[in-house]
Amino acid sequence: MASDSSAPASSLADALREAVDAGLPRAIAELSDLVRIPSVSWDGFDVEHVRRSAARVAELARETGVFDEVDVFDAPIPGTDRRGKPAVLATRAARDGRPTVMLYAHHDVQPEGDPEVWDSEPFEPTLRGDRLYARGAADDKAGVLSHLAAIRALTAASGADLDLGLVLFVEGEEEFGSPSFSAFLDEHRDALSADVIIVADSGNWDLDTPALTVGLRGAVFFNLTVTTLDHASHSGMFGGAVPDAMLAAIRTLDSLWDENGSVAVPGLRSRDAATPDYDEARLRAETGLREGARPVGTGTILSRIWDQPSITVTGIDAPSVRNASNTLVPSVRVRVSARVAPGQSVAEAREALIAHLQANAAFGATLEFGEIEGGEPFLVDASGWAVADALEVMEEAYGTEPVQMGVGGSIPFIAELVEVFPEAQILVTGVEDPDSRAHSPNESLHMPTFRRAILAEALLLSRLDQRSASDAA
Repeated sequence: MASDSSAPASSLADALREAVDAGLPRAIAELSDLVRIPSVSWDGFDVEHVRRSAARVAELARETGVFDEVDVFDAPIPGTDRRGKPAVLATRAARDGRPTVMLYAHHDVQPEGDPEVWDSEPFEPTLRGDRLYARGAADDKAGVLSHLAAIRALTAASGADLDLGLVLFVEGEEEFGSPSFSAFLDEHRDALSADVIIVADSGNWDLDTPALTVGLRGAVFFNLTVTTLDHASHSGMFGGAVPDAMLAAIRTLDSLWDENGSVAVPGLRSRDAATPDYDEARLRAETGLREGARPVGTGTILSRIWDQPSITVTGIDAPSVRNASNTLVPSVRVRVSARVAPGQSVAEAREALIAHLQANAAFGATLEFGEIEGGEPFLVDASGWAVADALEVMEEAYGTEPVQMGVGGSIPFIAELVEVFPEAQILVTGVEDPDSRAHSPNESLHMPTFRRAILAEALLLSRLDQRSASDAA
């Protein structure tokens, strides 16, 4: 193995800083144009917006002038006759024995939700203070632009004739569960092959402290229908003797947690790991937990978020209050969202959940499970040189020692990347911060964090351009 490369010479590092600062207005303008495209990848939304978004990302990639090929592809969704949403794949072959780095982000976004609770138009980027507000401004179109801006800064500082191999992979359906991801990997395995993979789809510790995400929970999602009656009946005539579906659903679901709000499903496991200091005051500030409302669970707060399972009921199909009548409801459908601790397989967690619910079906209710989706948890091997390089350039860019953190959310495709490219080193980074509110109303991007994230990646790419591919062996 070759000896570790040193940090870029101070003259190059200074040139990279200057290039990032000079290119920042362009990156913000391009980000603003991109978020104006409402590229929601969910079924029921206009796929043409996703196509326009992919075409714009491909255009921006070509404008860098560094890629040998830039194309927009879709892939089949396994088990169906449909194809997935368009993704951008741009490649540049490595030269002179240099490694290849894959830069991943996604250009699709979550639906806007209720526009009434946004303080500005969801798809019209609005700058208030040092934050840019719009759907996708942080998750994850800023990730797309951080990659492109870092490449431009590197070529501005050191020239376009790089030896580093580059793969830009910008997915178009991450927010919809990446249904064609595995097929896309199969179809483009050779083009996607890389020594280092940088996934720009996570966040940072706070506004001043960068983070490398080293742990992600897995996920299990499904619809559950609870039925007790063949038809609705008068609640006054039969209430008190006949269990309606709402009662059965509430009692059944309540069995999922203990009195502290911790998951009470046998077979769902936790991971034992140390966590940084994080107190209840910060939890309340970052989540909006109201005074008087108590946190749930036991153990350190971050262990509950990073290393323990959680279960949330994210939706209920039942008569609305407006349409409520004095009726015993025969059937209720709910959406169950479970997070799986690192170290446990999704298959094992799924079986534990189904077995528990069936064993605790209140009043003999019939349970029907819809399609069960999921994604595996992930733990980064932090022993490689790429992690060491990433932590060093983050500290250089932010002026603060980075944190290696877990994340309570899930990025299921990372486990697929590891399976297909087991020798690649994975770096999970991002531009979000605790106030970004990804997936929520008033999503925003902190402009100083955006600049520092671009600089950190430019510094890292510069390091990689000095390394030998044999370092990855």
